[in-house]
Amino acid sequence: MTQAGASSPAAARRIAIWLLVMCGLVALMIIVGGATRLTDSGLSITEWRPVTGAIPPLNEAHWLSEFEKYKTIPEYEEVNYGMTLQEFKAIYWWEWGHRFLGRLIGIAFLVPMVVFMATGQVKKPLALKLIGLFVLGGLQGVLGWWMVSSGLADRVDVSQYRLAAHLSLAVIVFAAQFWLALDLWPVKTLAVEPKLRIGAIALSIGIFAQMILGAFVAGLRAGRTFNTWPLMDGKIIPDGYFTAHPRFHDLFETMAAVQFNHRLGAYLLAGAVLWFWLAARNSTLKRRANMLAAMIGLQILLGIWTVLAATPISLGLAHQAGAILVFAASLYVTHGARNHSG
Repeated sequence: MTQAGASSPAAARRIAIWLLVMCGLVALMIIVGGATRLTDSGLSITEWRPVTGAIPPLNEAHWLSEFEKYKTIPEYEEVNYGMTLQEFKAIYWWEWGHRFLGRLIGIAFLVPMVVFMATGQVKKPLALKLIGLFVLGGLQGVLGWWMVSSGLADRVDVSQYRLAAHLSLAVIVFAAQFWLALDLWPVKTLAVEPKLRIGAIALSIGIFAQMILGAFVAGLRAGRTFNTWPLMDGKIIPDGYFTAHPRFHDLFETMAAVQFNHRLGAYLLAGAVLWFWLAARNSTLKRRANMLAAMIGLQILLGIWTVLAATPISLGLAHQAGAILVFAASLYVTHGARNHSG
């Protein structure tokens, strides 16, 4: 066993538990971010104030001031013109909650990290990894504002490309924390064939890519169109797919394309996980492979239900939460396939 840079097995376990709690907070952050998207709340706060922005409007004058700022952007003029102050408050609280949770995560990471370092529980290699994670978290805040800023001037929504980038970094932060926690948690050595190690890595990469394809679906609100399955309005490949110029951009800029891409990704993952499950059925990864296969199967069924129901908020968020759990399961499988204790 290894302590992965901690001063003792007990310290390693404490740090691992803390990192797993942080994974839960990051997962919650991703889900709340999904809610801001589904409720069209992401542009309700038109300024980035990392410190003073933690305080919400405290009186009617403050609320009116925030509302007037919102009225200056295209989304209000073209989508929400005439909305009441109460309606504005509803979307404002979602975005404020998302940003506040980001600040809370920063504190929840920084304070224990400093304590662990100050008490000598963390050795230098691990300390550098933790500092790197904290920096990534800060960059995520900057990337979030970069995303929001794309919808404040020339369009009524944020760029789906920036939304995908924002989600990508959040998932990377989640993965890095989860992997480090697994490194710190004492586990038995698993002897695994090379093909299973490669397969596990490929599955994790594929699930990550599928989550990002889902971000494009959310970015274009494509989940509320083509609400039939298995065909898309009676066709396997929807009209207009990969026909615009330039064609590469078409893959990410039409509702039909992004939803078809996401469906195709699910089918490919289903096939890949079936192969992995069959290949691992007599290996030390059998239990982990069973868990991953079951979770991906349930996630695909949930995705179909979500599409057929035209993506209500409850199902949309459940599908997003399911994606995080599936990704965590794939990382657990991949970590176990490394053929050493961790």
